[in-house]
Amino acid sequence: MSFPHPHHKRSFVVTLGLLTGLAALTVDLSLPAIPAMVEALATDLQRSQQIVGIFMAGMAFGQIPAGLSADRLGRMPVLYVGMSLFAIAATIAATANDIEVLLAARFLQGFGAASALVVSRAIVRDVASGKEAAHLMSLMMMIFTAAPVIAPSIGALLVAQWGWRTPFTLIAACGFAILLAIRSNLFETHTPSTGQHPVRQLISSFTEFFSHRQSIFGLLLVVLPPAGFMSIITVSAALVVEIYGFSIQAFGLVFATAGLSILSGATINRILVTRFDMMQLLTISIALMALSGTQLIIIAWLDSAPFWWLWANICIFMFTVAILMPNSMVVALDPLPRIAGVASSIIGTLQNVLGATGAIAGALIYDGSVRNGVVIIATVSAITITVFLLKPLIAPGPFMHHPDELARD
Repeated sequence: MSFPHPHHKRSFVVTLGLLTGLAALTVDLSLPAIPAMVEALATDLQRSQQIVGIFMAGMAFGQIPAGLSADRLGRMPVLYVGMSLFAIAATIAATANDIEVLLAARFLQGFGAASALVVSRAIVRDVASGKEAAHLMSLMMMIFTAAPVIAPSIGALLVAQWGWRTPFTLIAACGFAILLAIRSNLFETHTPSTGQHPVRQLISSFTEFFSHRQSIFGLLLVVLPPAGFMSIITVSAALVVEIYGFSIQAFGLVFATAGLSILSGATINRILVTRFDMMQLLTISIALMALSGTQLIIIAWLDSAPFWWLWANICIFMFTVAILMPNSMVVALDPLPRIAGVASSIIGTLQNVLGATGAIAGALIYDGSVRNGVVIIATVSAITITVFLLKPLIAPGPFMHHPDELARD
């Protein structure tokens, strides 16, 4: 599909994709450094592992302020401030000699990275709606999925060759590089709105979001799947290595297939959005989720399965997510062109909360059994399918969008 408008230039889309994938890149690059940090910073493994949770907490706290500021002040100022904070905090993390300083820097990184996630999706709603927006979201997801496929291997190589600080240095370099990409490839897509007091504007934006039943329906379909895939990501190493006896090196390759499944789903979705409407796209994704979810429920009930059967269904779930989530995001944002920043931040915050809940729950209930490894992702599949089937009650009627209410060049 060609890009006839300036905001559809490849560099524009790639930059939005990099902003969307920044959080995943930051987490996955830093994971291999955790064991080496224990000795270098005179701490323990449990404390070192908090670099992930602290970063995600910063992301969760930063999204609502970023969304409100993006609606009040414009997209570009918020991106510049957020990414500058990210890059500076990443530099502090790369040079820290104390675990407490490193953790504080990671929180600030997450707070800054929140603007990247929120504003990139708001910009898509500023410049596109309906199928066009779904196409852009799919392109962004394709770039986003490259991070979990390649970042852990790159991080492990950097740690082995140059030590634990190197991945953090690369993260800081990426932050500064993305700042340059923002300056070169993006432009303001939103007219600032400062007529109301910030608190009143936030309240009215929340009220408008939850007054649209279509947005609530899209929201539910977007925020539920992260609880499932974060739970399986959390226990995947234990499942693959401890239960099925694969080596750590083999686990890396196995895990990459899940990322490739998301990449494949996003690629297929680019084709599907040109041929089907939103409801048909959601129906296709839910049918695929029913295929994987039903089998995962059976596997949980049996508490046993050949590895190929288990992992194939996890990959089908991941493939489905790449179709379901971009289109559900468009469904949620389409009725809300005037408050796309806050709307995006509401969605992102709830995604973080449910994703973290799935990860924590997965770790807490895992007891070395296949059943407890897959029960959360199986349950999430069932709940998501139920939400879809309840559309006539949640959001009756056809989907609406406002193709004329876009930012003007």
